[in-house]
Amino acid sequence: MKEKIIKKATDMFLKLGFKSVTMDDIANEMCISKKTIYKYFSNKEKLIEEGTEVVHQKIHDLMDEIVAKNFNAIEENFQMREMFKKMFQSFDQSPAYQLKKHYPEIYEKMMCNEIEDCSQMFRQNIEKGITQGLYRKETDVEAAVKFYYTLIFSINENTMMEKDAYELELKALEYHTRALATEKGIKELENQLFKSNI
Repeated sequence: MKEKIIKKATDMFLKLGFKSVTMDDIANEMCISKKTIYKYFSNKEKLIEEGTEVVHQKIHDLMDEIVAKNFNAIEENFQMREMFKKMFQSFDQSPAYQLKKHYPEIYEKMMCNEIEDCSQMFRQNIEKGITQGLYRKETDVEAAVKFYYTLIFSINENTMMEKDAYELELKALEYHTRALATEKGIKELENQLFKSNI
């Protein structure tokens, strides 16, 4: 039951907004009493917190699946972007923006986890790209990781509409890749940009 409540509540929070969905709304939607929800969660914040954990885990499982497919480093980043699009395209408002605005403590906690996981993912991607000759050998990997996650997280937490965030993320990805790419990498980037515009 706990998992069902988390799943339904998270779907509703993401679609309708963290602030606007009440415990009553969740109970009505699930045809259960509010008391049942409170049996598992002492308040709405606890439910949001556990919900964001579930989303975080789901995203990272999907990212691992993409990495396991062994695309080249540049295509891998475009595949990740496509995965995020599929996950969040039905939402008008950016979930990160809403969470930061209405539940800053939960947002901060989530960001600490995200920065750690994403840094590791970006680092692996850059090292893979250097090995494949797509990124320059002399790349300062740590600086590139920091620049990229600063860009991506800044877009997500400061852009209200999901559609706008998605477009800005593509520009950030292109910017990031051009900064690292060899001649061979630029050709692959142009190829991926062409495919993403079809």
